[in-house]
Amino acid sequence: MVLARFLPRDEQFFTFFQNAVENAVEAAGVLGEIVAQEGDVERAVRRLSDLEHRGDEITHRIFSALNSTFVTPIDRDDIQALAATVDDFLDGMEEAGKRLWLYRLTDSPEPARFLTRVLQEQAAQLVVAMPLLEAPGKNDQALRKHVLEVHRLENEGDDALNRALATLYDDASDIPTLIRCMRWGELYGLLEDATDRAEDIADVLEGVVLKNA
Repeated sequence: MVLARFLPRDEQFFTFFQNAVENAVEAAGVLGEIVAQEGDVERAVRRLSDLEHRGDEITHRIFSALNSTFVTPIDRDDIQALAATVDDFLDGMEEAGKRLWLYRLTDSPEPARFLTRVLQEQAAQLVVAMPLLEAPGKNDQALRKHVLEVHRLENEGDDALNRALATLYDDASDIPTLIRCMRWGELYGLLEDATDRAEDIADVLEGVVLKNA
């Protein structure tokens, strides 16, 4: 396979990945509107679903391109992993927004808003980190900085979830309040799961850096 090193590489994957994380940034912003109960929440949920569908289309293009490309700019397994983890991140945010609407939760507790901000900050880190893949070796230090920040934010999400669950049922004095607390507990879990999915993307990016070190 020495010849493969001298063949032109298909660089379209970097464009796909950038489109995917930019789409995730937009989705995180819409999720913030839903959690904060800003404006027409039902319309925002539909918009979030549209963004998730757009993410699916980008993922499909990545896998189609992978099947028709001989020489890829990074390992094929890493391309597959990046596509899958970004898709999972978007799915996690869409599921949280959809569940909030289905449960008709009309308040906006601080733990939910905080976890949503964590997701937005993680997405912002990833959208800056992704283009750095185009020059492996040259941008390793900068990319690692963003990866570490995504990890730090995920730890903040873990801590926020634990704090929220510790006091979640303190004021549950009747059945309706208990049901509301249970639903918010589920929502907190979904939001925190989405921060884990962002960390999965960071793990793949870090793996690419290590392979090209």
